[in-house]
Amino acid sequence: MQRNGGIVGNGGQPWVLRRVRLTWLSFMLFFILVFFPLIAHYYLTTIDEAGGPDKRIFGPRPGGELCEAKHVQDLCRIRESVSEELLQLEAKRQELNGEIARLNLRIEACKRSIDSAKQDLLQLKNVISQTEHSYKELMAQNQPKLSLPVRLLPDKDDPGYPPPKSPQSCRLHSCFDYARCPLTSGFPVYVYDTGSYPWGEKLDPLVKQAFASSVKSSVYVTDNPNIACLYIALVGEIQESPSSPLASPSDLEKQLKALPYWRSDGHNHLLVHLSINSLTQNFLYNVSTGRAAVAQSTFFERQYREGFDLVVSPLVHALSEPNFLEVPPQVPVKRKYLFTFQGEKVESLRSSLLEAPPQSFEEEMEGDPPADYDDRIIGTLKAVQDSHLDQVLVEFTCKNQAKPSLPTEWALCGKREDRLEVLKVSTFALVISPGDGQLVASAGCSMRLFEALEVGAIPVVLGDHSKLPYHHLIRWSEAVIMVPKPRITELHFLLRSISDNDLLAMRRQGRFLWETYFSTSESIFNTILASVRTSIQIPAAPIREEPAQEIPHKAGKLAGTDANLADNGDLDLGPVEVEPPYASPRFLRNFTYTAADVYRTWNRAPGPFHLFPHTPLDPVLPSEAKFLGSGTGFRPIGGGSGGSGKEFQAALGGNVPREQFTVVMLTYEREEVLMNSLERLNGLPYLNKVVVVWNSPKPPSDDLLWPDIGLPIVVVRTGKNSLNNRFLPWDAIETEAILSIDDDAHLRHDEIMFGFRVWREARDRIVGFPGRFHAWDLNHQSWLYNSNYSCELSMVLTGAAFFHKYYAYLYSYVMPRAIRDMVDEYINCEDIAMNFLVSHITRKPPIKVTSRWTFRCPGCPQALSHDDSHFHERHKCINFFVKVYGYMPLLYTQFRVDSVLFKTRLPHDKTKCFKFI
Repeated sequence: MQRNGGIVGNGGQPWVLRRVRLTWLSFMLFFILVFFPLIAHYYLTTIDEAGGPDKRIFGPRPGGELCEAKHVQDLCRIRESVSEELLQLEAKRQELNGEIARLNLRIEACKRSIDSAKQDLLQLKNVISQTEHSYKELMAQNQPKLSLPVRLLPDKDDPGYPPPKSPQSCRLHSCFDYARCPLTSGFPVYVYDTGSYPWGEKLDPLVKQAFASSVKSSVYVTDNPNIACLYIALVGEIQESPSSPLASPSDLEKQLKALPYWRSDGHNHLLVHLSINSLTQNFLYNVSTGRAAVAQSTFFERQYREGFDLVVSPLVHALSEPNFLEVPPQVPVKRKYLFTFQGEKVESLRSSLLEAPPQSFEEEMEGDPPADYDDRIIGTLKAVQDSHLDQVLVEFTCKNQAKPSLPTEWALCGKREDRLEVLKVSTFALVISPGDGQLVASAGCSMRLFEALEVGAIPVVLGDHSKLPYHHLIRWSEAVIMVPKPRITELHFLLRSISDNDLLAMRRQGRFLWETYFSTSESIFNTILASVRTSIQIPAAPIREEPAQEIPHKAGKLAGTDANLADNGDLDLGPVEVEPPYASPRFLRNFTYTAADVYRTWNRAPGPFHLFPHTPLDPVLPSEAKFLGSGTGFRPIGGGSGGSGKEFQAALGGNVPREQFTVVMLTYEREEVLMNSLERLNGLPYLNKVVVVWNSPKPPSDDLLWPDIGLPIVVVRTGKNSLNNRFLPWDAIETEAILSIDDDAHLRHDEIMFGFRVWREARDRIVGFPGRFHAWDLNHQSWLYNSNYSCELSMVLTGAAFFHKYYAYLYSYVMPRAIRDMVDEYINCEDIAMNFLVSHITRKPPIKVTSRWTFRCPGCPQALSHDDSHFHERHKCINFFVKVYGYMPLLYTQFRVDSVLFKTRLPHDKTKCFKFI
């Protein structure tokens, strides 16, 4: 049972045998593991001893015997190399530890030096602050800045003043109330409505309309009569008709006294009579005008009050501007006829004067013996004509009926168009004053003077007793030849002795006077106001600036320093401005300029400091202090500071020690090109701001990121796409120096800085980089524009040029509008127009700097100048501009400006300065 119960299995062995087997196996395994290694060790040891020490295989070996084994030689070399490197690293570590110790010592020394320098800097700042404070105190003592006083308005009821002893004794000091015209008043002028007085209905409609149009455009006219300095009433030209005769002198006096602001004596009133005919009614003769001044073309000696009344020019172009295409050119200097005269002597004593009682001509002469040299004049001029020494044209009898004129005055012949055709071929035009010595000014003589100046015939006035328009302010000797009648026999010799240069200068001056003071109704009205304002020494109103409508934009990342974007060349630019941008000093001579420079501003033809009208007809520009020369309050430091020991980069040059410039960049839908150009301006010294003229009707892209160059970027919205927008005097421009640059012009910083230094030495000229010239085409008898490489130039393109902001006012507000219209028509030639303007004014050529001829950036989109019609349009522009100016104002030059040490091998830190080559 037990055997079957599991002790013995089916066919198995008893459990005792199995246990014996396990014990045996364990014993054998133990024996093998213990005794077999011992026996093997013993056996191997016995083999090494039997073979000798040199034949040991497993025993230790002496010295470097192990390295002789080929399989371990590489490991030995590695061990030796590592050992050497460890030794070197240890030596280097010790060396670096020593260097660290030395640097720590230097750091401590630098910290002590920095602390000392900070203390010195603080002391210097205190010294500078004290010096600036002392300087301001000194300037305040010598040149105190006075604020405008509170204006005292005149009383509504002015107290009456005793009347002058006689009408002839009226002068400004005795008949003009200066209390109504403070220096800070701005010269307000009140103009009576022509419908507010009885004779207003009789005024010539053409004169009335032209006068009203001129009044609306004046900056001085005010609607408030209580603050007015001057009151103006238009009294003529009056249309005579049998149904409405002129009022008697007594009635006219009553009507004048009935004016609302006459105030018993008419002080500060000006009665204006504009003549459109050679025969002008002098209906104010024998009329007591009290303390009111009179401005008209006809005066008798007993009527005219010197320094108080005004002799004005006739109103020829009432509502239309002169057509420049019909005005003959100023060259050639000598024309077909040496001199011409057409007129008929009026012997009748019929008078247009209304007198009570009427006086005869002999009585009017007040007993003086007649001094009529007209018979001698006729005989002498006929003798010159008959001699055929020179071709002259004199006619003393009109082929057609003579125009009505005053007694003893030479009447005009024929139509105005016929007279102008004769004057266009005349070098000189004779103007014979009336035989009546008491007739000091007449509308007929003024009409002859006007027509001669209009077509470029130099007037020759026979009779030194005649008073020409605005004679107390205009130096007529620069445009007119005044000859006393007794010298008629020497007239031919005198006219032949005048050189061509003098003739051209007088012709240009006459054209300047005609355009400025006589050509239109607006210019006549402004001249009348300017005459009074200048006489009472009130400065002109500042000329308006163009308001800049800024386009908001987002500034992106800081401008990069890529060498291709900010290429400074090999010239050290000097220290970059660290203070905020500062504007040029404003014009500070408004009050002294009017009093001190009256003749200089009224009588100069276009010259370095005198423009078309300029002061006093045009308002004073607000930023022309240094441009006008003396009296600006700046101490000249001399442009040659580099020669006195200063390094080139430390001497800005010029006569103004502190100045910046503004970049004006015109662009049209080239955003990528614009951004690259703006980024290139980063770090440019003496840059005040950048004005981007956005000429496109589309605004910039919303996601456009503008570069941050550390200075303001003003994006200006324009009213229309016009190249004239480049030269608008934006109010955002606060510096006198303007760098006009195209958005695709690539200029290095050293080139820009050099151009700025040169401009500071020649502030009245265009200083730029790309040069061009004009040439005469003999085959077509016209002017051509040329951009080829040449040894001379006459223009510098304003796509990369410096000029004074003064010229921006003139280009936009003074230059004939016909030129700007042609620029808009062709979308071209604005740079030529600016060169014409500056050369016409200064009579100097532009200045070119650097030797490069083109400045377009590589890879930029094509500009307008790549169009085939571009040059054809520029040819047409030049010829049209010549017609407008009457001559070719551009002048050639064969030099450019370079450094004195240009291409001279000198150390970089040596002094450099300028030189003309």
